[in-house]
Amino acid sequence: MTKTITALAAAAVVSLPLVASAQMERTPAPEDANVYIITPNEGERVTSPVTVRFGANNIGVAPSGVEHEKTGHHHLLVDTDLPDLNAPIPADDHHIHFGGGQTQTTIELEPGEHTLQLLMGDAKHLPHDPPITSETVTITVVE
Repeated sequence: MTKTITALAAAAVVSLPLVASAQMERTPAPEDANVYIITPNEGERVTSPVTVRFGANNIGVAPSGVEHEKTGHHHLLVDTDLPDLNAPIPADDHHIHFGGGQTQTTIELEPGEHTLQLLMGDAKHLPHDPPITSETVTITVVE
């Protein structure tokens, strides 16, 4: 998989340290909080680069490191399952962090089938308890 993220998202990823999980408790999820992928839609055939737009209900979006009640920031999972929910969310090609509070990105994907899913993280990149995840969206990138 080849990935390109917007300059703002890239800056957020490289400038935010991940904190060791041994000293942290997961933040309680706000009641009825949910996240979802606005676009692309399930089963959609798209060309690369792909713009992914994020939505959230009953939870605010705040940059990582900012500890406000009932907030978090998005992580886009590409072609992977949920990570260990008791540890900080990894930062790699399959776990893209939006610690600046971004609500969309553009990524380069190779032709073929891909899965996309959102996972909210708290100020320390830990998933909430219970985790706030979107449905998995499967798309096909065509040449």
